Amino acid sequence: MTRQGAVFAGLAVLLLAAMTTALSAGRYAIAPGDVLTLASGWIGIGPGRAGVAEPVWRVVELVRVPRMLIGGFVGAGLALSGAILQGVFRNPLVDPHVIGVSSGAAFGGVLAILLGLGAAVLWSMAFAFGLFAVVLVIGLSRRAGQSSILMLVLSGVVVAALFAALVSLATYFADPNSTLPAIVFWLMGSFASATPERAWRMIPILTACAVPLLLMRFRINILSLGDEEARGLGLRVERTRWLALACVTGITAASVANSGIVGWVGLVVPHFARALVGPDHRVLLPAAALLGASYMLLVDTLARSVIAAEIPLGVLTAIIGAPVFMLLLRRSHGDESWRT
Repeated sequence: MTRQGAVFAGLAVLLLAAMTTALSAGRYAIAPGDVLTLASGWIGIGPGRAGVAEPVWRVVELVRVPRMLIGGFVGAGLALSGAILQGVFRNPLVDPHVIGVSSGAAFGGVLAILLGLGAAVLWSMAFAFGLFAVVLVIGLSRRAGQSSILMLVLSGVVVAALFAALVSLATYFADPNSTLPAIVFWLMGSFASATPERAWRMIPILTACAVPLLLMRFRINILSLGDEEARGLGLRVERTRWLALACVTGITAASVANSGIVGWVGLVVPHFARALVGPDHRVLLPAAALLGASYMLLVDTLARSVIAAEIPLGVLTAIIGAPVFMLLLRRSHGDESWRT
């Protein structure tokens, strides 16, 4: 087996272990053997529900499986988006927040909560405002039909600041006894509201946005060489870049709409994946997705298991991600091996 094959085998085992842990651990502990018994029924080779007590399969199938699916897909999507943006912008410090989509989606969700609208409307408004934020970024960054990377980043910073101010304004008008706590908890990130309906509504969107990114991974290799080199190799730079940004927007907006703002995943995880498989996006992107899913599942399990009250995911990912990233930044100072 090649080194890359061994790495991917290890990542697959890690993901299976993270999934088993996510289904077993929690305030209502479930034996891993019961989880495996249920899983055997799902694939038609074992007793399934008949082999465990009713409370066990109800907790696993109705509560933890939807949460596991949403957490895994969100983690994979954010890590994949971070790896894509770092290649497109040729900057290892870029993550999905740089194009303003997270702030836009956050404002849409906060506005829905403030108006007392339902969960479906909250998801729709967060998704719509996330896309609207990217449209603003694109409009601000384009000049004479062209858009430089610097202008794109600066436009993303401006739009993100605008929507962050609108979020603060919305929270100012929120009822401090009811609406404000809901807004604050949602913004800090959580999978607590996961349901089967939400899972099956989000997964097709994330999949539809992730598949094109995986299919164009060789083009991202070329794009990471620089615009002039990419044009010299026959790549349509503008079209490739905006297609990648559109897919990243869909992933990030859907993730924020379902779970609030979960930071640092798209910034830190691609660095670990790059250390494992190298900078070639043909293997980096699937490795980042697998590692991001495992990381998010383990962090979510820790968030709901370490104390009686659930720790917001955004807080925990920042506590874990910031020191790790500072260590990576110190060790890789002056190193440009992230480029293809």
